[in-house]
Parts: sequence; C-alpha cells; structure tokens
Amino acid sequence: MSQLRGRVVPQLPSSTLVVDVSDRQKLMRVSARGLERLVRRALVAEGIEEAEIGVILVDDRRIAAVHRRWLGKPGPTDVITFDLAAGTAGPPRARVLTGDIVVSTETARRMARAVGWTPRQELAYYIVHGLLHLTGYNDHTPAECRQMRARERAVMKACGLPVPPRTRAAGNGP
Repeated sequence: MSQLRGRVVPQLPSSTLVVDVSDRQKLMRVSARGLERLVRRALVAEGIEEAEIGVILVDDRRIAAVHRRWLGKPGPTDVITFDLAAGTAGPPRARVLTGDIVVSTETARRMARAVGWTPRQELAYYIVHGLLHLTGYNDHTPAECRQMRARERAVMKACGLPVPPRTRAAGNGP
C-alpha cells in the first residue's frame, strides 16, 4: 500500500498475467472471459507470475494453414503453440512467459465425441496442453508424453476441471 494525498492506494501485485483471447471461428460459442480465467488459473497452478498469452480460436481450415506454414505438416491439428520468448536469455521459467496458442474448436468438437466429454472440456484441455508447452513440457518421447499427461491432469484439477478421459492422445489430439 502507498499513500497518495492522504489516501491508502493498493499497489498492483508484482505478478502480471496478461491474457488475450481472439475468437476467429463460428463453430462453437465460447466465453472469452471464461477462457481468460482458465489461462490465469493454469498459469497460477504452474507457478507462473509473469506472462503474456494469446489464445486464438480457429476452425480446421485455418489451423491447417498454420500447421502447413509453420510446421510444414498437412491437415488440421488440435493446438499449435508459439513460444514468443524463445531465444531470450534464461530457461523458460526464468523469463516472462510469452506465447500464442492457436486452437481448433472444430477439432475440439470432433475429438470430444470420440473421447466422451464436452467440446468445451476438450478446448480447455488443448489450452492447458499449449500452456504446458510454453512452460517447457514436451511430448516427443513416451517418457515426455507420460510426464506431460500427468501435469495436464494436475493442472486441469487445479483449475476445477475434470481430468481428460484418456491417458494418451486419441487421434491427432495432444
């Protein structure tokens, strides 16, 4: 608290979590405010105090274009994460977490049916998965995948969400 002309003014916390949700799809009604809260809760669960995160919701056609352009792979996928702080000094946890998470709501709808939960839960799962990539988790090897899946379940629980109804990716999921 500081004093300003005799009034007590609360200081802003030293932690800064900036979340921007951009909805560029028309397939699923989504609460941008709800997704912002999810991202903030997941960041807190990961012990992240400073972050600038963009979440971009798209359809399969748009994510397929991103997939092809940036990863050289054809077809749609569920989530693509861009670490915008890559190349800055220090390990991932020592810098401000900065990145974009591009998510296909169309894939979320399709995969939710396949695994037995709601499209919104699948969307939340993709966002948590993308955030974990930004914090340094990978899923390239079976050991990394097991570690990441365990952390996904823990973060989903910490956010008050059900855990994913599978222990490994179904289809082209994360």
